[in-house]
Amino acid sequence: MSQSQPSLPTNRAFLVQFRLQSTEASPAYAGRVEHVVSGEGTRFHSLDELLAFMIHVLRHVQQASGAQ
Repeated sequence: MSQSQPSLPTNRAFLVQFRLQSTEASPAYAGRVEHVVSGEGTRFHSLDELLAFMIHVLRHVQQASGAQ
């Protein structure tokens, strides 16, 4: 039996919790994000902030896996 990489590795998994917005205006994306494996997390107030955090963490994951 061959061992292959999982298609969705846990070192690239995030938990994202969106905060309930009370206005019916344009959607506001705010909440909290946490990297599942490391537990590193932050609050975000826009999709740009959410993506910036995820990219930052994934770069570290990629560097760590490349260093082995």
